[in-house]
Amino acid sequence: MDRKVVVPGDLLSEDAKRSGEGTYVKNGSVYSLLYGLANFRDKINVIPLAGKYVPVPGDNVIGVVKDITFSNWIVDINSPYDGLLHISEFPKRIESEEMSKHLHIGSSIMTRVTDVDPTMKVELTLNDKKLGLIKAGQVIEISHTRVPRLIGKGGSMISMLKKEVNCNIFVGQNGRIWIHGGTEDMDLALKTITLIDREAHTNGLTDRIVDFLKTEKGARS
Repeated sequence: MDRKVVVPGDLLSEDAKRSGEGTYVKNGSVYSLLYGLANFRDKINVIPLAGKYVPVPGDNVIGVVKDITFSNWIVDINSPYDGLLHISEFPKRIESEEMSKHLHIGSSIMTRVTDVDPTMKVELTLNDKKLGLIKAGQVIEISHTRVPRLIGKGGSMISMLKKEVNCNIFVGQNGRIWIHGGTEDMDLALKTITLIDREAHTNGLTDRIVDFLKTEKGARS
């Protein structure tokens, strides 16, 4: 069996070299660090089934501005920890008194985590063409633990989905997803992502998603 539900402390392997994400090594054996779904391949990884999103440098996330200080936008990133977007990380030079003109309280943004220090100070950036203020489309929210399944191995699932539903899709590691396209296309994308979220823990998911899309698109034509 490739996958099984495990709890913290479960023995997963006696080969320390197989330790992957969500595991730890003790006395040469691999144990689960989390309550989650263990994948037994070359490396053993445990995907959490519960818990809050904890930011990691390099994560793309979707945030909502909740406050503005002298030099930072305070951003809700669907985590116990707020993100800080410093004025210097805005794509163009602006003065502090102009901050609320560009991003106001309630603005939704596609952003990236650049640093997380030991006190869980989370720093964000908008300095990338893929990032910025969300002006159109729709943002939906799924469990952040389902994001790896939505992306798929090597990006296979999300690439297939973008092509089949003809939408721009930005996947936040924090479980927030931005979709932009025609009304019917966005509706199909929403239905498909909801299905992936609901059935992420099951085998044969990719084939079922392909069949689902064929059926839905067939009904529309």
